[in-house]
Amino acid sequence: MTTDGGGWTVFQKRIDGSTDFYRIWEEYKHGFGDPRNNYWIGNDAIHALTKDEDQELRVELQRFNGETAYAEYSTFFIGSETTEYQLTVSGYYGTAGDSLFNHNGMKFTTKDRENDNDIVGGNCAIQWHGAWWYNACLHSNLNGEYAKSAVNNSKHPIWWDWKWNEALKKTVMMIRYQN
Repeated sequence: MTTDGGGWTVFQKRIDGSTDFYRIWEEYKHGFGDPRNNYWIGNDAIHALTKDEDQELRVELQRFNGETAYAEYSTFFIGSETTEYQLTVSGYYGTAGDSLFNHNGMKFTTKDRENDNDIVGGNCAIQWHGAWWYNACLHSNLNGEYAKSAVNNSKHPIWWDWKWNEALKKTVMMIRYQN
């Protein structure tokens, strides 16, 4: 809550592999996990938090060696379930690079509901063991399978524009009203 002036609401956090993020649509809709550890607040809640007010997004990333980076976006909102939680994100700045640009405008995909534009066929959530706003398939995968080390594989939490294909130790996604 105190990062960069405070006022943030955390909606995604990964710190270890104790919570499985390879889940179905309904679980992502309602949320799961423990906010003190590993957590997804729920797509309905993210939509409710972003539908009426302009929100900014901050993504914090940490490698297994302790190095950190961040990405902030001046515009962030998620559509309702009728839009399949379509992502709108723009206005990047930060130190991690813009690994959400390819996902802007995409609908959310889970292993049981495919909205990913994968032209090869198949479901990106199944292929990359996660759930995300995949677009043929990914430039980021923060809900991928947690790795216990910095292995190189996109099925893990990754942010391509920072450390390309390297599994990350910690990820946090948070929003606040624009200043």
